[in-house]
Amino acid sequence: MKSLPYFCRGEVVRGFGRGSKELGIPTANFPDSVVDNLPADISTGIYYGWACVGNGDVYKMVMSIGWNPYYKNTKKSMETHVIHEFKEDFYGQILRVVMVGYIRPERTFDSLEALIVAINGDIEEAKLKLELPEHHKLKEDNFFISAASSSAVPSTTPSTSETIVNGH
Repeated sequence: MKSLPYFCRGEVVRGFGRGSKELGIPTANFPDSVVDNLPADISTGIYYGWACVGNGDVYKMVMSIGWNPYYKNTKKSMETHVIHEFKEDFYGQILRVVMVGYIRPERTFDSLEALIVAINGDIEEAKLKLELPEHHKLKEDNFFISAASSSAVPSTTPSTSETIVNGH
């Protein structure tokens, strides 16, 4: 996929409410404006990369893009699992992600347990791949550094919470 790495940001919005409750794997959801503006070559499936909530630290992440066939969604979504335990929800905060690589296409599962096993496998694969030097360097990208310093230094990017960014 020629669009990778892909940088995007947007306000965390309420999703389907399944990540934490049903799967035990909390996810942060992007608004439709971010999902609808993905490049055509970013196909549905599971991705890995880096994420930052608000002005916080940068953590590994795994993201599902698509219709979640197990749940038969009719709306395409981008659901990010930040590989870190947060003490509270962060709805309304700005989530910045860089999608670094592709793990697998989306698919359906015979059971909820099989889906959970697959997601946990995706998380483990993301953790390993993000240790590669070519991926690890993106953790320090200015895209994230500007998030931490934006309160002290005027930003050169629009202040809207749903700005899509790539090729910065």
